[in-house]
Amino acid sequence: MIEWKNLDTLDAYKKLSGLKDEVELKSVMAGANGAKRVAEYSVPMSNGMAYNFAAKQVDDQVLDVLSELAEEAQLSDKFKALYNGEVINTGEKRLVLHQLTRGQLGDDVTADGVNKREFYVRQQERIAAFADKVHAGEIVNEAGEKFTSVVQIGIGGSDLGPRAMYLALENWAKVNNTFKMEAHFISNVDPDDAAAVLSGVDVAHSIFILVSKSGTTLETLTNESFVKDALKKQGLDASKHMIAVTSETSPLAKSSDYLDAFFMDDYIGGRYSSTSSVGGAVLSLAFGPDIFARFLQGAAAEDQLAKNTDIKKNPAMMDALIGVYERNVLGFGTTAVLPYSQGLSRFPAHLQQMDMESNGKSVNRFGEKVDYVTGPVIFGEPGTNGQHSFYQLLHQGTDIIPLQFVGFKKSQMATDVVIENSTSQQKLCANVVAQIMAFACGKDDENANKYFAGNRPSSIIVGDQLTPETLGALLAHFENKVMFQGFLWNVNSFDQEGVQLGKVLAKKVLAKDMEDALLAYANLLDI
Repeated sequence: MIEWKNLDTLDAYKKLSGLKDEVELKSVMAGANGAKRVAEYSVPMSNGMAYNFAAKQVDDQVLDVLSELAEEAQLSDKFKALYNGEVINTGEKRLVLHQLTRGQLGDDVTADGVNKREFYVRQQERIAAFADKVHAGEIVNEAGEKFTSVVQIGIGGSDLGPRAMYLALENWAKVNNTFKMEAHFISNVDPDDAAAVLSGVDVAHSIFILVSKSGTTLETLTNESFVKDALKKQGLDASKHMIAVTSETSPLAKSSDYLDAFFMDDYIGGRYSSTSSVGGAVLSLAFGPDIFARFLQGAAAEDQLAKNTDIKKNPAMMDALIGVYERNVLGFGTTAVLPYSQGLSRFPAHLQQMDMESNGKSVNRFGEKVDYVTGPVIFGEPGTNGQHSFYQLLHQGTDIIPLQFVGFKKSQMATDVVIENSTSQQKLCANVVAQIMAFACGKDDENANKYFAGNRPSSIIVGDQLTPETLGALLAHFENKVMFQGFLWNVNSFDQEGVQLGKVLAKKVLAKDMEDALLAYANLLDI
């Protein structure tokens, strides 16, 4: 029987908190012992990837207690309950089914009178058929000409995830001859966002995807009006240029304003929707349905690993447990995500939403205040750019910030130059290796300004190349890590009440239903 308990009531957590001997990275990462540690402190991922945590402040004793914590917290049992269709999102009394969009991990899940796996597969098939017709010129614009670009209109999870996934595969698709259409994204209600995108695309040859589960999202509907106005100014019928991704019960579902509508449901939160129709439509149009299917296969393979009860065979669970140890025992409040791959330039922004919107909670699943810290602050930029930006603070600042590196052995475009006896890709990989060791071991110097304390923990996910499969695996790894950490903290990782209050107050401002400080601020901005 599953029991939902606060982290600080678990015996294994109390035992973990009592481990006073903090691992000295400067010692364990030096010499032959360091090489042995790098080889041993690694968990295989799918698609030839690996999660390596050699430069984390853990040892075998800590790992043993973390394993006990995973068992006592029933992490595997809770994941099993989730993928078998129990109501895990207690705040909204909903199932949590994003893993089901890429594969079935357990029993059939029935909700709303339908088999949900069959429902998701059906939407993928409908999107694939639609995309194939667009690419073949069977679905065309009002003038009978082929669409050449796609523009997604959405905000939050309807933008951050799909945008990050598109950018991650754009160059790979071009080199591998699977690139079909350029994709663009309109998200911000700031009119400059829509105006800039629309001024930079061929509106007459663009197909627009409106993404709104409810069909009432203010920012998205506002930006839809921009698009319709731009089409109208060119004498075009917007209904011949737009599709919707929405729920079956929304006002968009059967509207004649759209060429077609593809469906999602309430069981998939926006930040977990890249493998649903939300990501499926734009990625299938941009790269082809086969590439989207490969992306799903990569995620599904990683989900299978998340079922393992042995933390040494479950990379997402290991990552989650070490993260909780760092947050709750070592007291580190921030994590930096540092992908050494230009394709992953927007991946940290996606993880920022996924992690902070999921586990940024101060009450448990039952609405009771917790007496321990929960989700960390997440930020990041791709290397090597970040090295010339905020790494100064990471190396010599007063706060220790755990680091999550991501690196690949090969570039995506297979184009490189040799300078000073090494290629650009080798220089990139050399930089990430150097950073890991510099953070771990530091540098002694009599000049205090040049002294590096070291003992700055990091992990790295390593792969051969950023492909559809490895991108899917990477996405699923972090989704499952966040899920496991939510289980450990006993919070509901699948609602987001924290984003609602501002929306409510914004509507009051626009309706002129305000007073006191709210009115004063409105006057500052001439609203």
